[in-house]
Formats: sequence, structure tokens, C-alpha cells
Amino acid sequence: MKTRLRPADLAREHGISTQAVRNYEQDGFLPPATRTPSGYRVYTEVHAAALRAFLALVAAYGHATAGGIMNAVHDDDLGRALTLVDRGHLRLLRDRETLDAVRQAIGHLTTVHEGHPHGHKSHEGAPHGSYSIGELARRLGVTAATVRAWERAGILVPARDPATGYRVFEAADVRDAELTHLLRRGGYPLEHIATVVGQVRTAGGTESLAAALETWQERLTARGVAMLDAAAPLSEYLRERCPRPAR
Repeated sequence: MKTRLRPADLAREHGISTQAVRNYEQDGFLPPATRTPSGYRVYTEVHAAALRAFLALVAAYGHATAGGIMNAVHDDDLGRALTLVDRGHLRLLRDRETLDAVRQAIGHLTTVHEGHPHGHKSHEGAPHGSYSIGELARRLGVTAATVRAWERAGILVPARDPATGYRVFEAADVRDAELTHLLRRGGYPLEHIATVVGQVRTAGGTESLAAALETWQERLTARGVAMLDAAAPLSEYLRERCPRPAR
């Protein structure tokens, strides 16, 4: 005989409210509960296993993907559920690769600016002087149209000369453009680069970004461990839901 559990029993195990348990059932993250003649929900160990799996998946993949995985399981579409799991792992891999690319790009920029600066030196100054869009494009070996595309994507935010209205790219803009150029050569999309460059800009430069990159690495590691942890309760729930016949 299956153990009868109340919503409070499931909620207590995870420190959540009974309303949350009912909401998860309503959203299809738990299988439907049976009802007593008076209308009270009755859960079993299968529901408890489902809740453990769902909350572990939330920690690993986020609420939306976790819900999608559980919905797919309850639709008896294991292939769709596993595809969502695979996509989560693929996103994590891409994030790791992007982090590595940013580290390499930051290291390259630091080496260039601290070692042997190269490129345009107009305005009677070092490469830290201001640039027009054409001068910046020549420095990077790209077209002015490319630089404008980066600006439209929100990656570059140059000031405007109040007298002429022309774009003026200062040292921070040049740094952002060089980082963008490196990441584009690595095949990264503009929207992803915009996020990375925004982080550099918020951190105040490539040097200040080091701590942010370490935090990013810690988050990716935590997500990877959470994915490993989520595999066990999901597998356990699948066994509880569809026990294999004895041989």
C-alpha cells in the first residue's frame, strides 16, 4: 500500500509553503493528486520524488527549463525531457567557452597596452587619445560600417563632438572595440558580446574585471555541480513513476 502524504508533508521537507506544492501540481510539475471524498489532496511517495526532482532541476537549469522537463515527463515524452537537459548542458559549455574567450581577450588587451602599444598615434598622443570612427576602424582593420553596427548593438557608446556631431572614441571605447573585435573573430554573436563588454564597462576596465570573472567562474561551477546533483533525483523519480517489472 502506498504511503498517503498531505501537502504539508511535502512542503515541510523543503521548507516551502503548501500553496507552492499545490501550484506545482497545478502547473504540471507534479503528477495529479488523488482526492478524498471531502476534496482534500492525497499525495504519495511518487509525488514526493517528483517534488525532489523538480526542485533539484530548478537549482540546475532554472524554473522555466525545470518545469519544461517535468511537463515533458508527465506527457510521457522522455525524449523532449532529455533534449531540454541536453540544451542546458550545451548552454553551460558555451558559457564556459565564452568565459575562456573573455579571459584570453582581456589578457591580450592587457599585454598590448602594457607591453608594446601599436596602432594609430594621431592627436600628438599615445594610443589613449581620441579617435574618429574612420581612425578607429583603421586601427582595428575593419570598416566604419562594422563599427557603426557595433554601436547599434549597444556595444560601443561613443560621445559626440558638440561642434560637429561626429563620434569621438576615447580610450575606454577603444578598449571595448578591441575586445569586441577579438570576440567577433572567435565567432561570438553581437548580443553576447554586448553583455560581456557591458560587464567590462561596469567593472571599470579590464583589470577590475578579474574579480568579476572569478565570480562568473564560481557560478558556472556551481551550476555544473547542480546539474550533476539533479540527475540522481530525476532518475529516481522516473523509476518511482514507471517502475521496471521484476525479472
